[in-house]
Parts: sequence; C-alpha cells; structure tokens
Amino acid sequence: MEKFFKLKENGTTVKTEFLAGLTTFMAMAYILMVNADMFANPFKDGTNVLDVSYGAIYIATAISAIFGTVLIGLLANLPLAQASGMGLNAYFVYTVCVGFGFTYANALVFVLADGIIFLLLTATGLRAKIFHAIPEAVRVAIPAGIGLFIAFIGLQNCGLVVKDSSTGVTLTSMNILGKASWATLMPLLIVVLTLIAIAVLASKGIKGAVLYGILGGAVLYYLLGLTIPGFFDSISLDSNPLAAFADFGNLSIGKVFTEGFDFSAYLANNSVGNLVLVFITTSLAFCMVDMFDTMGTLYGACARGNLLTEKGEVPRMEKAMFADAAATTVGAICGTSTVTTFVESSAGVAEGGRTGLSSMFTALFFFIAMFLSPVASLIPTYATAAALIYVGVLMMNCVKSIDWLKIDVAVPAFLTIAMMPFTYNISYGIAFGMISYVLIKLFRGEVREIKVTTWIITLLFIAMFLFTH
Repeated sequence: MEKFFKLKENGTTVKTEFLAGLTTFMAMAYILMVNADMFANPFKDGTNVLDVSYGAIYIATAISAIFGTVLIGLLANLPLAQASGMGLNAYFVYTVCVGFGFTYANALVFVLADGIIFLLLTATGLRAKIFHAIPEAVRVAIPAGIGLFIAFIGLQNCGLVVKDSSTGVTLTSMNILGKASWATLMPLLIVVLTLIAIAVLASKGIKGAVLYGILGGAVLYYLLGLTIPGFFDSISLDSNPLAAFADFGNLSIGKVFTEGFDFSAYLANNSVGNLVLVFITTSLAFCMVDMFDTMGTLYGACARGNLLTEKGEVPRMEKAMFADAAATTVGAICGTSTVTTFVESSAGVAEGGRTGLSSMFTALFFFIAMFLSPVASLIPTYATAAALIYVGVLMMNCVKSIDWLKIDVAVPAFLTIAMMPFTYNISYGIAFGMISYVLIKLFRGEVREIKVTTWIITLLFIAMFLFTH
C-alpha cells in the first residue's frame, strides 16, 4: 500500500485513510436510498412508469459506485468517491422518461452515449474546448438550477407542494378543520424535522449529517406511526437481501443492450428526425452537466485538502476524468443514471484523506451496503425528500459568483436557473441560458466574443425546440 498509494509521501497513514473512507461513505450513502426511491417511485400515487424496482436500482447504484470509486482511487490516487449523481438522476427520470416519453431502457442509451462521449472527449482533449464553449454565466448557474430542480422534486414527492388547477402548484392543505388530519400532517412533520436535523448536524460539522438525518427521520416516522390506526398494515419487509440481486439481474443489468435501442414506442408518436435531434441534445445535456459537475467537484475537493498542484490544478486530472467517464459507461450497463464524482468526498478529505486508499475503503463500505437493501427499503419517502431539499440548498452556493449587476451575465444566468425547475427539465435551462447569451451578444454587436462551438451548441438547442418540442 505504501509503494502504490505513496502514503508517507502524502503525509498520511492507513488508519487516517480508513477513517477518511468511512467518513466519505457516511456522507454519501444516502444516494443508495434516494436513487432507488426516485427510480422505483417517480410518482407517489403508485404509478411506476420506469418498470424497475427499488432493489434493482439499489444494487445498480451500489455496483457502479464501487466500480467508479475503485477506479478513481487506483488510476488517479485521489481520495474521492463516485456514484449516481443527484440532478442527473432527476433528469433521467423526470425529463427523459416522464417528460420525453422514453422507456427506462431507452434512457440508459443516453447515459451510455454520455459515458462514451466523455471517454472520447477526455482521450482527445476536446473536453476543454466544449467546457470553454459554455458561457461562464451559464456554466456557473447550472448547479443552482439543478439544486432548485432537485428541491422542487423533493417538495412534490413528500406532498408538501401539490398540483393546483388555477396556479399549477400550491402548498398542500394543513387545515385541521378541513381536509387535513394527523395521518396526513405527520409525514409532512417528518420532512420538516428531518431537514432541520440535517441542517443542524451539518452546521456542527458532523460527518454524515445527511445519512444520520435520513435514519433519524425514518425512526421518528415509524414511532409516530404507532399513533395512527392501521399504519403498519401496508408495510412489509423482505428479509432476503438476495431478492434485490434477483431484481437487478432481471430488470436492470444489460437492459441498455437488450431493450435500449428499441425506440418503437417513442417513434409511434414522433418522427425519426425528432428522435435524432432529441438524442443529440439530450446526450449533450447529460455530458455537459456530468462534465461541469465532475470538474467542479474535483477542483473543490482537492482545494479543500490542499491537494492542488503549484499551478493550482487538480493532480492527475485527466485520469480522474477518465475514471468518471468509465464509471458512467458501467453505470449505464448496470442500469443506473450518470455516475459522477461526489462533492461529499470533501468530507473524507477534511477528515485527512490524501490518497486513493481512502477510496478503496469507501468502496468496501458500499460493497457491504449491497447486502442491506431490505433495511434500506424501509426508509420512507418523507425522509429522503428532506435530503433532496437539503442537497438543493447546498447547490445554490454558486449564485454568489454571478455578477447580477451585469445584465448580459444576469439574464443568461437567471434563465438557466429558473427554467430548470419551471420546465422540469435541466437541458431546457441550459438551452435558454445559452440562447439568451448568444442573442444578447449578437444585438450588442459583440459577435466576435461568441465562440464557434458556442454557436454550434446553441443552434442544436434551437433545433430541438423548433422540431422536437
């Protein structure tokens, strides 16, 4: 381990790396439950449009996390971890499947394309050109837009925000003299208390605040359930952890190849040209969000641990990006959404993690967690919804970097942020941000500031709106 990971050279020990790996796992283990719940229950009325189970996605998420985390540790020797990214999973479920009408297997093809494109871009060096083609105003605003989108999904999933015929959405009724009862108010109370608990734990610097909050919310949910007659009648526990593996084998792994390229259901209501344009723009959206998220996380985590080079760059950046792209490809094969480097890796870095050995320990804990799916399935939606809202809060941090007094910056940034939750679509937010940026520059007589690649991407988005939406 000393020879491979260079522990002494990096000023660390096996014990320190173990604790860092455990800390990172505790900080990001919530993705196993949140991702599985999002795929298996996109709507809380029992409708499952993705035709996949909680257990199948739980295992797919765990396996892809293990693969990506081990790979980034071995290739880049960095104390980072990977798993299905928040925001990208929502884009997969609510935009590609629910919004565009693609099947679960079809959507996996987009993820596979994202991974392959990412691999090619990293290998050829084109990644940097595409990165710089996105205007900074749009680039900086993307995380905030995704954050609002995720929080909005959490608020809807828990039933705090509901549909309204006149305004579109509204706050659910809490009138105890009207429709509301203790049975309907108790779950909402769990959401609020879980969110506050996570915030308090995080403010005190407790590692794994999100996971502890979810677990605490789940325990309180069942304790308060004792006060509701018939509460436990519909709750069942499958004590066989191998059942999740069986679902994984039947419903998830390999679906991208066996069913993914069958677009007949989509083509029944759309043209081939429509499919081509949506395929290009959706794959591009997956790739762009994945790329920016990964690059930002790599830089932020390494900066926090003083791991940047003398030039202020992420060490072995290309290898880390390659590991990310490869993990996304494997994730698509397993049956989950885009795999990306997790910002929660910063928790392990803050704990003292300095090498890829901590990543090995994180992957080990994910392996152990694979056999705990029956317990994880008992986590209520109301507890995971609070986690979604909290993650949304964290992702709003980037707005402080936006110069709101410069209108050519403010308008593209605002549209990028606002259009994601308002249209329930991440790519639409990026599209509106880029189109507004190009038009403002064009009419201000600043055409020379628009890069050729920026024009190309913007025109693709315009074509998507004109011919597919």
